[in-house]
Amino acid sequence: MLAFGLLIFYHVGMLYVSWGFHIKSEHRLTWLEPVMLVLNPWRLSLLFLVSGVASRFMLGKYRLAAFARARSVRLLIPLIFGMLVIVPPQSYLQIVESLGYPAGFADYYLHDYLAFSAQFCPNPCIVQPTWNHLWFVLYLWVYTMALAGVLYVWPAAAEWIGERLTAVHAGPWLLVLPCLLFAAWRLFLSPIFPSTHALFGDWYDHADYATAFLIGFLLAREGGIWRDLERQRWTALTLAAAFFAAFVLVYAGLLPRSPMLRWFAGSVYGCYQWLAMAAVLGFARRHLTADGPVRRYLTDAIFPYYIVHQTAIIVIAHALQGSGLPVGSEAAIVISGTALTCLVTYEIARRIAWLRPLFGLRMEPRSVGGIAQQQPA
Repeated sequence: MLAFGLLIFYHVGMLYVSWGFHIKSEHRLTWLEPVMLVLNPWRLSLLFLVSGVASRFMLGKYRLAAFARARSVRLLIPLIFGMLVIVPPQSYLQIVESLGYPAGFADYYLHDYLAFSAQFCPNPCIVQPTWNHLWFVLYLWVYTMALAGVLYVWPAAAEWIGERLTAVHAGPWLLVLPCLLFAAWRLFLSPIFPSTHALFGDWYDHADYATAFLIGFLLAREGGIWRDLERQRWTALTLAAAFFAAFVLVYAGLLPRSPMLRWFAGSVYGCYQWLAMAAVLGFARRHLTADGPVRRYLTDAIFPYYIVHQTAIIVIAHALQGSGLPVGSEAAIVISGTALTCLVTYEIARRIAWLRPLFGLRMEPRSVGGIAQQQPA
């Protein structure tokens, strides 16, 4: 839940920094970039790791074929619905702001969005229909189906590999070995395959996110690993802070450029990814294990929130263009408006049976005991 909540605030922040986003506010907050850099390297990997944990617990309740069917229903239906209904306003407002597109939304939707080809090239040159932020849902489905295929051929793979990973990652190795793996992806794949979220050819992202997903899935039931994460949470946090400081020095251009610097930058980035995730998981296990009605409500709501949030951000931010509001007021309206939109959408969707699967909700609401079993993604 916390990981998805951070993602919503992160996407609001994208309106105000120099990095590319679908639309931009007229305000720029240079101080916000270092704050967002704290989250940038690990926020999405953590989502995939948590999704891997949820998948392992879900698999414990279903046979493999039923598991694959259930995940396909809960991921592909919202993906298709999102691409046809939720995402189009994002693309429309993007070309309105970047190209001054003169026609209305209906004309755009029928003639451009449903063109099934690259449109408005060379800038922004987007393939439509598109999935935008829902790429996460597609990637998660692909990893889940690949995992189901492996388990079909080797049913005992999860237990066998998980036990050996637990033995290998005993003690301080829990912080070291995954760090080296994420650093390797950053060093050897990222320069060749920059992030695209286009599914095909996105090999750095696949290595990064699939690794996090598998770590979560394979270690979900290994209690010793989670106890070690809790015990080493302060160590992980301290090391993460040190690696982040080194990463910021490189990012700010305070060190002379050289081939050695590239290796250094990739290494500290990859290690910071894992150490930050390890710290978050360790502190979460220590302080956020209590269950209750609020937590169960938010756990069920978070996937519908995710589906809707980016469109809400972009529509509200576009509506505020030219309003002359100070940045604080504008951001507060975007955040509160997005939260309200997500809340209302969820409250409507969960009460109407045919809407539930469109937003990744079960056809019939039911109470589930373990929090990891309730995870929507």
